[in-house]
Amino acid sequence: MSVSTAEIFNSQAKDKAEIQLVVFTLSGCELALEIQEVREIIRVSEITLMPKAPKYLEGIINLRGRIFPVLDLKKRFEMPLVERTPETRILVVETKDQMLGLLVDKVVEVLRVSPTAIEKATQPVLNITLDFVKGLLTVRDRLIILFNMEKTFNLEGLRVVVDSEAAIPK
Repeated sequence: MSVSTAEIFNSQAKDKAEIQLVVFTLSGCELALEIQEVREIIRVSEITLMPKAPKYLEGIINLRGRIFPVLDLKKRFEMPLVERTPETRILVVETKDQMLGLLVDKVVEVLRVSPTAIEKATQPVLNITLDFVKGLLTVRDRLIILFNMEKTFNLEGLRVVVDSEAAIPK
């Protein structure tokens, strides 16, 4: 069986392709999002509480005229709650013109990895169901959970808040 030069080149290009991940912590666990999912990282500012909101919805914030919800994933996944520190941040993520803030304990690093280094999760990790886990990554004896943002935008109760944000005049 002969292999063309183009096939070899394409195979090598795929091997060299890397993805960048924003690694953050929640209750001492390391999770990551693909960098293109993160619009920006901001310090925690005033978060306005929402009445009758799900317990994991921390509230809403106004960032340069855009109002969007902020989630505390530790509450959603029943992880131990950790006090906010000067390192606490909000990861602003955006998909399909919807913005969402994720309250995280600390942003650790931006990491470059090969897609082949990501393993498929076969069972829930901690209290995080498989729906929210894209994969697992081991880097220098650290286990990093690659988080699935698409499922986060579909959380029950969140849709009402996101839809109400669209109704607010800008």
